[in-house]
Amino acid sequence: MEILIKPTNKTISASQGSTLLEAFLENDIAISYSCLSGRCGTCRCKVIEGSVNGPAAAEGRLAQHGQFVLACQSRVETDSIIEIPEPDEIVTHPTKTIKAEIVSFDILSNDVRRLRLKTNKTFDYSPGQFANLTFWREDGTRSYSMAGTTDDDSLEFHIRLVPNGRVTSKLDEQIKIGESIKLNGPLGASYLRRKNTDPMLCIATGTGLAPILSIVRGALESGMQNNIQLVFGARTEEDLYGLDYLEKLASEYANFQYLIALDHTKPNSPHFRGLVTEAITERFPELKNWRIYLAGAPAMVEAASLVCSKRGADIDRIYADAFYPSGV
Repeated sequence: MEILIKPTNKTISASQGSTLLEAFLENDIAISYSCLSGRCGTCRCKVIEGSVNGPAAAEGRLAQHGQFVLACQSRVETDSIIEIPEPDEIVTHPTKTIKAEIVSFDILSNDVRRLRLKTNKTFDYSPGQFANLTFWREDGTRSYSMAGTTDDDSLEFHIRLVPNGRVTSKLDEQIKIGESIKLNGPLGASYLRRKNTDPMLCIATGTGLAPILSIVRGALESGMQNNIQLVFGARTEEDLYGLDYLEKLASEYANFQYLIALDHTKPNSPHFRGLVTEAITERFPELKNWRIYLAGAPAMVEAASLVCSKRGADIDRIYADAFYPSGV
């Protein structure tokens, strides 16, 4: 069977029974991949034409713009046309499971904690990706995004404590400095795209600030000169964290600015009053040719994606790894 690859317009042959990813690699088609088991979403691609047997790789608005599949888990059944994302932005960090030592567990806000880990082996990732942390064996694994870059001397994660959560509600009492936990990653397709000069709009709510910080720092500290704008949303001022660090970045880098959007503000508050979607509507009337990075609750990701699309943003340049917490 033949596969026409977009946007390169190269035609390759796929042997019977091989996965899309195997066909790509056999024919020197560059594509991002990581876990090889369908968990990370990194090898997502779009079926333009033809029949491909494999699990869906997109929900919500993304799913409405084509059939997305995971290359590592999908097999072509007919001649097909497959679109792969930005072949010049390939990342191939092999997913690994390693031990990590807890070096600190600090309070960032009333319900957010900062966990820092040191790994016993090198752990490479791209800004914006996440990992699975296993705190204890039975139902003790949760997904959290790295908040730093690989130049840091430790891995940083931001964890929101959920009342009565099966894992997070116990962390304040059970986390012990010096103990080890299991880490599996990196995972995720919402990583920083470096090879462009497009303006970037980063949108975060809650601990979605973690991957967005990683993306912003990764861009700024590597010397990218793109115009970088951040909208960080929360319910009230008491729910905010990290503002000192955001102000530090804004003072050091002229191409970075941020806006705080709060559902409820105090009198004379300097912050925008309203949802992040309302802030985008008011402050960013035109988003054509922008790169959009979203991190936070699935409902926010969906709503913000729609708002950005209505302002001209290309759906293929809107990046998000939405988390669906369950009894965290």
